[in-house]
This record gives sequence, C-alpha cells and structure tokens, in this order.
Amino acid sequence: MKDETKCLHAGYTPKNAEPRVVPIVQSTTYVYDSTADVAAVFDDPTKSLIYSRFANPTVMAVENKIAELEGGVGAMCTTSGQAASLLSILNICRAGDSFISLSEVYGGTVNLFAFTLKKMGIECIWVDKNASDEELDKAFKPNTKAVFGETIANPALTVLDIERFANLAHRHGVPLIVDNTFATPVLCKPISFGADIVIHSTTKYMDGHAVQVGGVIVDSGKFNWDNGKFPELVEPDESYHGISYTKDYGKLAYILKARMQLMRDFGVYPAAHSAFLLNLGLETLAIRMERYCQNALKVAQFFQSHPAVERVTYPGLEGDPNYALAQKYLKGASGVISLIIKGGRDKAVQFMDALKLASNEVHVADIRTCVLHPASETHRQLTDEQLVAAGIEGGMVRFSVGLENVDDILADAKQALDAIC
Repeated sequence: MKDETKCLHAGYTPKNAEPRVVPIVQSTTYVYDSTADVAAVFDDPTKSLIYSRFANPTVMAVENKIAELEGGVGAMCTTSGQAASLLSILNICRAGDSFISLSEVYGGTVNLFAFTLKKMGIECIWVDKNASDEELDKAFKPNTKAVFGETIANPALTVLDIERFANLAHRHGVPLIVDNTFATPVLCKPISFGADIVIHSTTKYMDGHAVQVGGVIVDSGKFNWDNGKFPELVEPDESYHGISYTKDYGKLAYILKARMQLMRDFGVYPAAHSAFLLNLGLETLAIRMERYCQNALKVAQFFQSHPAVERVTYPGLEGDPNYALAQKYLKGASGVISLIIKGGRDKAVQFMDALKLASNEVHVADIRTCVLHPASETHRQLTDEQLVAAGIEGGMVRFSVGLENVDDILADAKQALDAIC
C-alpha cells in the first residue's frame, strides 16, 4: 500500500461484523480463564495482553500503523515525545555510558540529554553536524552506545544528512536514532536511509489538531545488537524470567525490551482515547503534509520578498543552506518557517501582535497557523548574550503555516508586516 492508503487502513483490519473504525478499548485489565493462562502471559507478554500500562488494543492499532508507515518491524507509543526520546536512550544506555547527539535538536531534548540524563550517569557528547568525519570519529568513546539527530531540527530547521550519520554510527557499532517529528514518514522515511530507530512527538503533525500529547518509538529491526556492545539485549534479563531479547525475539529485540522492561517500570503509556484521537489525525496525515508544504513554500517566498524581513530559513527555498539535503531526503520541507524581522525584538513583537488570523501560542505543526517569539516567550529567561549563544535572535519569529487558504495566510502576514514598516 502507498502512504495515503496506509494512513487509512494500516494497523487495524476489522473482521466480519466488527467495527469499521478502530474501537476505543477503555479498559485497564483483561480477563483469563485460568491462573495458568495468566502465568503464561507473564512469562511472555507477546502472547496476549496483561495490563494497559504497557499494551492496549486501541494503542496497538496505532502503533502498528506508524510502524508500517515508517517501514519498521514494531512501534511503541508513549505519553509524550519527551518520553519517547528518554526511553529510546535508556533502552540501550545505563549509568557510565555515553551517546552522541547533534547540537541542533529541540530545546527540551537538550535539557533532557544535558541535565537529566547526566544526573543518571549517562553522558551526552554534543557534535556539530558540519564537523569533518575525522572530528566526528574522535567524539566516540569505548562506552558510546548511540548517535541521535533530528530529520528537520527544531528550531534550527537544518536537515540531517541521515546516510552520513548512519554510516558514522555503524562504523562504531552503534545505532542511529532519528527524531522524525517535523518530517513525518510522509516526507521522509529515515529507516530507508540507514537509521535504526525512529522517534516522534505525535503531538505535532501526526496528531495535527492539538488535541493530544504523545510520542512513539519505531524499531527498524535491522540493527545487529549482538555485537558485543549491548549485553542487556543479549544476556538473560533477570527482571523478566531470564529472557534474552535477541535470542527470543530476533528483529523485535529492541522494541520488546523497551516495552517489557522500560514501559513496565515507567508506565508512560498513552490512554486508549488519546490513541483514538491520534489515529484520526493519522488518517489525513498524507493529505495534510502535502498542503502544509505547498502553503509554507509560498509563505516563505513571500517573507523573502518583504522589506521588513531580514532573513528567512526554510529548507524548501532554493538558496537555503539545507536545500540540497532537503532535495535528497525530503518530499517536502514541512510547514515551519523561521524568519528574522528587521529592528530586532520590539519589531518582532509588534509583528506578532498585529497578526489577526495566526494564533500566538506555544505550539507548532497544527492545522491552524500559529506563531511564536522565542526571545519573549519560551526563552525569555535568557540574557541577550545567552540568546545569541542559543542561536536565537531578538527578531526571530517561528511561523508554523496551517491549512487555511494560503491567500488568507499571506494577507494576514502582509498586513502585519506592513504595520511595522
């Protein structure tokens, strides 16, 4: 099936006289005929369902759909994108280990990696995506267990050279984990370019309607975990009846370890109703992503032409530093644009406040156009010097293009820019 069809049909196939739409199974528990049946499932949770803290039929249908869209062997939904990022690392790193991350990643991920994981004894080694192969090779340590990056970085809007970093990771015997939130599997399938694990904040484009917070981890099933670096996936798990994930589950080793070990203990599993809402968003994902990209390119081109705008960053624009990588990896550059308003912070705020159609909110990747001024809002605690160090200029505005008629979006942007000239 093509993506448009998978968005509608993958993950759930009703049998005779069963519901056409994925049903909401609003239950925490599942009934068995005997104690022996329950014991068998505790020995091997893949046989059936135990408890909705780590598996639920509604959520599993969505997991299967996302796995098919990404080309993976399995997926596990979480309560947020942050939870997906956390578990993707904890599944292969423990105290005393390290992993490498591209420096241009989401601010919440930076905090998670640089501070919270550090408190847990896991070191994040930051690298520049433009560093030479020699410099990148030197960043690896004997205890390095993964490489992490974002397909389209938030908020930098740079594009990851997936093949290059997959080859880099594999040379050192570790997996490449890619956050594919802004691209979605409709615009990019990182696994097809060599990525091993893919994660998402499903709160963004996958949901699209700003009605649920969620995340997901997708396992490619292609990485060889039995290479001497990942004993926790190979050796018997004392916390789960001596199971060896690689020997007992083969290609599903990573994702089943995440579910049977981490989800069991952390319990960051979404509710059935949240998964139901996410599935409604997924059903229109392919159509929506096409329109986001069309609208955003026209809006980015308009911003380029307006005298009140100093600079526009959008990978879909010819001349953008990431244009060539976008052409290689993406079927469209998504719907988020970064622009610098001339005159700095005050003019940027005036522009934001003059908008009538676009919503001023702490969100991106919605069906409705929304805007954010990082220096005054999400990063207002930083000094001017700290903002510069974080790559945030006072005049920077994050413009997330929605699905309104593009002429209406352009008219709103024009009147707001004209008002500050």
